[in-house]
Amino acid sequence: MSRDNRIVRVIKGRRPKVVVIGGGTGLPVILNSLRQQNADVTAIVTVADDGGSSGIIRNYINVVPPGDIRNVLVSLSDSSQSMLDVFQYRFDSKDAFFAGHAIGNLIIAALTEMQGNIFDAVQTLSKMMDVDGHIYPASNEPLTLNAEFVDGTIESGETEISKQRKQIKHVWVTDTDTPDETPEAVSPVIEAIQEADVIVLGPGSLFTSILPNLMIKNLGEAVRTSPAELIYICNIMTQKGETESYTDAEHVRVINDHLGGKYVDTVLVNAGKVGPDDLDYDRYDEYLLQVKHDFEGLQKQCDCIISDNFLSLHDNGVFHDGDKVATEILNRAFQHTKH
Repeated sequence: MSRDNRIVRVIKGRRPKVVVIGGGTGLPVILNSLRQQNADVTAIVTVADDGGSSGIIRNYINVVPPGDIRNVLVSLSDSSQSMLDVFQYRFDSKDAFFAGHAIGNLIIAALTEMQGNIFDAVQTLSKMMDVDGHIYPASNEPLTLNAEFVDGTIESGETEISKQRKQIKHVWVTDTDTPDETPEAVSPVIEAIQEADVIVLGPGSLFTSILPNLMIKNLGEAVRTSPAELIYICNIMTQKGETESYTDAEHVRVINDHLGGKYVDTVLVNAGKVGPDDLDYDRYDEYLLQVKHDFEGLQKQCDCIISDNFLSLHDNGVFHDGDKVATEILNRAFQHTKH
């Protein structure tokens, strides 16, 4: 759908302001659909990833991991498809350094060095790529995710935390370079949250894509005090080392517990059934079972529950239907604000 043919939706003469907070592969799908439905989108993207190409680049040149930011840039860009294909191209060379790296990750890392920080680098790239919306790294500095497990042990690093396969009690973030300093989000991030009509969490890994953002002190406080409705898009599948055996209600409980109260207003839960042959578990090896529905538990955690078949099955994977989810989000933007 071209920009001119998008659904026109306005609030008092303007596009609805939707702030989406998270990371991972599910986020770009929702962002693209919101953009197509004429939302004024701001994506606040996690910077605590330490795996894959992003993690290797981070270790080599000590920049914020660029992978999630790269995918979000593409999802909101009006650049030509050929340019986006180049930006997303991943080297298959056997070269010890370039193998597996996405060109976009290298460009983001280079611009970060040129600009002196990741925030300005992403704003420059947004202009170059004709991005419709705003893309803000959750922090200008690389962050390390830390977790305490129910058994009292502590682990650091997204990858190491997931590898433990233990039940997580709570998580927090520290500045990777200066652990004694309190991580903060830059002022445009806080302003976007304060001015939003709705704030959306997810979809994405609960402990490693969503909560790291909320654990940035001033960002979490902005979410708690915002007049906007807080919407959580619940995951379709449970995830190894994070949400094993979690119901949808337990996902919401964990968010509320980390925020320190009952803050989630609305939750979107999938009612479609994932069949035994719908998901290639070898390819998507982080997933376990479909998240079970607990309506009574959800009622205790939030005010509004929207249940529908939000499934999109393709590429041997299980994903959210971005258009359906975006429609529900925008409906909430028009119907409700937090009092």
